Amino acid sequence: MSTLAVGGVPDAALPAGAPGTPGGEGTLVVDLLDAAAAARPAAPAVRDANGVWTYAELACASRTAAAWLRGPGGVSPGDRVVLRLGNRREFAALYYGVLRAGAVAVPLNPEMRSFVLRGVLADAAPAVVVLDPSEGEPVRETVAACGARSAGPAELLAHGGAQARGEPADTDVTADAVAQLIYTSGSTSAPKGVVCTHRQVVFAARAIARRLAYRPDDVVLAALPLSFDYGLYQLLLAAIGGAEVVLADAAAPVRVLTALREHRATVVPVVPSLAEMLCRLAARGTPPEHVRLFTNTGAALAGSTVEALRAGFPGAAVVAMYGITECKRVTIAEPDADRERPGSVGRALDGTTVEVLDERGRALPPGEVGEIVVGGPHVMSGYWNAPELTAHRYRPDPGSGRIRLHTGDHGRLDEDGHLYFAGRLDDQFKRRGVRMGTPEIEAAALDVPGVRAAAALPPRDGHDLRLVVTGDDGLSARLVLDGLEQRLEPAKVPAVCRILARMPLTPNGKIDRKALETDAH
Repeated sequence: MSTLAVGGVPDAALPAGAPGTPGGEGTLVVDLLDAAAAARPAAPAVRDANGVWTYAELACASRTAAAWLRGPGGVSPGDRVVLRLGNRREFAALYYGVLRAGAVAVPLNPEMRSFVLRGVLADAAPAVVVLDPSEGEPVRETVAACGARSAGPAELLAHGGAQARGEPADTDVTADAVAQLIYTSGSTSAPKGVVCTHRQVVFAARAIARRLAYRPDDVVLAALPLSFDYGLYQLLLAAIGGAEVVLADAAAPVRVLTALREHRATVVPVVPSLAEMLCRLAARGTPPEHVRLFTNTGAALAGSTVEALRAGFPGAAVVAMYGITECKRVTIAEPDADRERPGSVGRALDGTTVEVLDERGRALPPGEVGEIVVGGPHVMSGYWNAPELTAHRYRPDPGSGRIRLHTGDHGRLDEDGHLYFAGRLDDQFKRRGVRMGTPEIEAAALDVPGVRAAAALPPRDGHDLRLVVTGDDGLSARLVLDGLEQRLEPAKVPAVCRILARMPLTPNGKIDRKALETDAH
């Protein structure tokens, strides 16, 4: 029996604006915002620690930003604009403003160190980089070196003129134009930009919205970075549902719970570290009964964490999902589906397919583990400036010729088409909700003075991320970890570093990772 799991109804089969098609008409990302502003202009759209904007105000602010970007010395259609900001209202306005101007949004985590940022900026070749006002000199020097124009959010949003009064921007954007580059670790040492068109982003957002069904009375607590597509799409899902997004920062756990209680959040997207932290903090006070939904992707929640969420937040359901930036989302489970199908991450999105293939590309029967392969309008357009990697991951279906995404993950399907994730096939993994690869960590380690060889060992069998290095006399584990903290985001810094006199090698002269794993255990 072939294992083709097909989502419910193709997007094209649902008339725009019909029941089950949140967001109405429109194939551009900004159409989602404009529809919400037209339907609920006075409703709160996005809130941070400094205030709140209604949907009408957010739409107006996005037009202001678009006017600045398209002004003298600004951007042309297709130019990249980097948004290196934290979770603040201005990010939302600038994100939509970039797209409204016909440019390509490139969200980057403010914690990305200059070592990695240099490579990303060289790859994206942005025309403009928007920086937080508090950004330090090392980053500003890195931006200046790439030749991009830098600006602060206040500069873009203080622009005067007709656009600032909320009149529509004059754009010629098509649905097949690139909307955003989402940088994610690939199979090389440098992050790769996933190319996402307006049509693909809108399809993915609407397909997810049908399953999660955010409502006008929902308050979505977005504590995950907006540079992470899981965080970014909260803006789109909220616009489709007419909900409010409350922005917080997972690096400040007490403030996250304070925001959750103060604004009576009803929907909370989580990764394991955030879920565990919320459970610990919530146990100290009155259980927040207003939370109705926890969603989870990025890394699966342990069963004990799921139960702790239910105990600490009475009335809240937990929805498991599986996704990959290269197609945004693959499957979504029914609320609390783990009680009947432990380990399931749900069925394919409407209008999409999920297959499990063997090493020869043949569909496997239910219950057998193989590579997860995805098809549908949400399959993105490949990697920016990486044709070989794109050809490897995005391959035509031998039967139909349609491009399918070979995820590099493996799993199995049951008889009813529910997917069960079984792990990664390559050296990529997720830690603290951040997707990364061992080559990226090793490349940063080799940049630390005194390090000669490096091997990163992914979290496995109860062990956290570890690093093994060889180096010059006097090199210490503390020096290596301190160096990595200057080069990588906190989630990518290994928990442990070991110094060896020499690396174990395979007969081919490569580092013997299996020997390192065995020795580490």
